[in-house]
Amino acid sequence: MPSAEARPTFHRLSWRDFDALARLESDEDTARRLRRAERSRRKLLINALLTDAAKCPECVRPLPSLDSAWELLARAEARAPRAVNRMLTNPYTGSWAGYTTRLLRNGTNGIGPLWIHLGHAHAIAAAAAIRAGLDFETDIPAWNGNAMLPSLGMARFPAAPAFSVATVHGTQGRYFVSHNGIEVPLPISPGSDGPGWWGIRQVRSQVGSHRFSLWLDDLDPYRGLYEPIPPERSPDRELDDWRRLIDEACRLIADHLPELARIMPMGLVSLVPKPQVLFGNRSASTGEAFGSAVVGLPSDGAALADLLIHEFQHIVLGGLLHLVELYEPDSRERIYVAWRDDPRPLSGALQGVYAFFGVTAFWRALAGAGVMPHRSAFEFAYWRRQTWYTLGLLRTDAKLTTAGRRFVEGIAERLGPWQEEPVPAEANELAAAVAQDHFAGWRVRHLRPKPAAVGEVAEAWLNGRAKPPVTLDPTDLPPTPVPDGSWSHARTDLIRLAVCDGKRAVPEATGADFAYARGDFAKAADDYRAELSEDPDRPTSLVGLGLALSARGPHPAARALLHCPELVRAVHRQLRTLAPSPPSVERLAAWIGQVVPG
Repeated sequence: MPSAEARPTFHRLSWRDFDALARLESDEDTARRLRRAERSRRKLLINALLTDAAKCPECVRPLPSLDSAWELLARAEARAPRAVNRMLTNPYTGSWAGYTTRLLRNGTNGIGPLWIHLGHAHAIAAAAAIRAGLDFETDIPAWNGNAMLPSLGMARFPAAPAFSVATVHGTQGRYFVSHNGIEVPLPISPGSDGPGWWGIRQVRSQVGSHRFSLWLDDLDPYRGLYEPIPPERSPDRELDDWRRLIDEACRLIADHLPELARIMPMGLVSLVPKPQVLFGNRSASTGEAFGSAVVGLPSDGAALADLLIHEFQHIVLGGLLHLVELYEPDSRERIYVAWRDDPRPLSGALQGVYAFFGVTAFWRALAGAGVMPHRSAFEFAYWRRQTWYTLGLLRTDAKLTTAGRRFVEGIAERLGPWQEEPVPAEANELAAAVAQDHFAGWRVRHLRPKPAAVGEVAEAWLNGRAKPPVTLDPTDLPPTPVPDGSWSHARTDLIRLAVCDGKRAVPEATGADFAYARGDFAKAADDYRAELSEDPDRPTSLVGLGLALSARGPHPAARALLHCPELVRAVHRQLRTLAPSPPSVERLAAWIGQVVPG
């Protein structure tokens, strides 16, 4: 492979650049350094992988020795160094190297036999050789008849067995993939399709001086987040939608966050397109695939811009974490975050804060420019609030390193003043209600009050006490990742979409949710009462009743249902087993709410 340099290169980041990354003020040079560091990391990872694989020559059969892949990469670098760099910066080279290293060291096959994954090194080398214009011939793995040449495309042999071998060969710039006497030519034009060939599509967009280029890779087996996945070719009509939405998203980013627009193309180079899933989790990424994000087809350009910025932030932080330790290892799932329904470890919480810091900046810029004013004001008000809350938890976390503490303080320097910026009252109120909804729903599902405290409160009720014990402290236990009950985002979806007429289909939305979303809080309260009469344990109904009561004015039941719903439910469960005629959830909540701060 690439020849060793006379002196090793060390990748360093100055404190000035480190602070700029924390505050969303980094420049193109910093982004390039992160990308170069990632490329070096992959060189080392691939070198270690192939060195380990050399100790097990039978692990790669029926393919040639991996030494030949190494030699082909070295030839390609000697002819065209950029060709090898292109393969090293391909996001899925990183995910392949990480996945295959784990298989080799754990002695397992994973998805398919080990030789298929080790043999992908031949496919990477072949793709580099094609980009370098070499004359060569080599064998590569074919999975269910799909022979992948990373960053170029896939030759397809439908009648092939599950795991087999194809041959790549070519001279004078014309290349072919052959399998059992069938030969597939590679199109001359990159990204185009041909007989037996799917190319990797590319979308380009230019807004003034800002140029964006994104691969839409629906073929590479290592584009998945955790393990290899088969190709999922997007229909042509979806491709047209992607082109339009990418152009819209890039225009919004360039017009309103030009500093970010200058560096995004260096850190986000490939998307894994997925079909649209309304109200679902629409994007994801992994630190091993630096430069890539899995994205579901969004509803409009603003939604895509939100997702691109979100994933770009993840990518940047992933690259930074390969250079600097920001926290000590801690896998405990213990931190509340607004963007997940489960408790998160410190690493996940920090990733989310940085991603939604970027999202907040985007909606703030749109709100300030009067673009989609109602929507942008709400999203800005919501995400600044939620990101600031979790950031506050991180700022005092003992597991942060000195660098990590400095990083979160850098975020706080920018995000803190945004909390005081004016937004319309309605947007602020809706954002507060949605935030309260999610946090209360998280509490009722992931906090477990102490059994002794539950018993004490239940006994006080049974004894006819006017108020619960004043020593009430239901939150002194850490959260559990195992949820107690399911959670629905229907209310939030309805508010975000301003769907108040009950005619739009929203998954899991009930009549009570529609009434709440359109501001009919009296009916919403009645409907949530009816839901609780059928199922007093239902988390969304418990919290929904608290929201509906709170919207009509201060109410002790609302305080209990929104601030300690886990205690209300636990006590009510116990009373249902002890009392011949247990109280309604609302009556119990109103009694407990007397000692809950407003």
